[in-house]
Amino acid sequence: MNRGFYMAAAAVAALSLAACGNGQAEKSAENASAEAGGQTPAVNAAQDAVGAAVGSVSASTLGANTLEGYVSNAAEGDMYEIEAAKIASNKAKSADVKAFAKMIQTDHTTAMNEMKPLVTAAGQTPPAKLDERRQGMLDNLNAAPADQFDKVFLTQQVAAHEEALTLHRGYADNGENAGLKAHAAKVAPKIEAHLTRARELAQKTGAAN
Repeated sequence: MNRGFYMAAAAVAALSLAACGNGQAEKSAENASAEAGGQTPAVNAAQDAVGAAVGSVSASTLGANTLEGYVSNAAEGDMYEIEAAKIASNKAKSADVKAFAKMIQTDHTTAMNEMKPLVTAAGQTPPAKLDERRQGMLDNLNAAPADQFDKVFLTQQVAAHEEALTLHRGYADNGENAGLKAHAAKVAPKIEAHLTRARELAQKTGAAN
C-alpha cells in the first residue's frame, strides 16, 4: 500500500471519529495538534489503526508463507518493538508500563540477535531500517500527549503483538527454511505472553475501550 493511500485512509477514519466529538474534544485535539506539529491525536490514532490492519494482512499472507516476507516482517517487528520500548521507558507514566517496556526491549533484542545468523544462513539480508508504516507508528508514539502516552503505547503494543503472533505462528507452520521455522516456533510463546500482558495493561488504562 502506498503512502498516499495509507494517509488518505487514515485521514478519512480520523474525520469520522472527529465528527463524533464535542467542542471541548476538538479544542483539546487542536492543542495537541500544535504540539505534535499539526497532526491531531485522532489522526495519529486512525493512522495506527490503518497500519494495524495492513500489518495483519501482511503477516498472514507473504510474511507467514515466504522466506523474504518472514525475514523482513520479523526483523522490522523486532526493531519497532525495541525503539517503542525505549520511548516508553522515558515517557510512560505507569510503573507497570515502564516495566513492560523494559521486558519488551530485553526480549526483542534477544530475538533479533538470535535471528541474525539464521537470516544470513538462509541467504537473506535483513532490512537496515523500518518501513514507513512502522516508522509512522513510532512518530505517532513520540507525538502522543503526556496524559495519553500510556494508552497510545499499549494500543500499539496490542496490535503489534497480534501481528507478530500471526507472523511467527504462520511461518512456524508454513515456512520453507528449517532454521527460521524453528526460530518462529521458539519466539511465538514469548510474543503471546507479551500480548497477554499488553491486553491486561490496556484494560487498566482504558486503551482496550
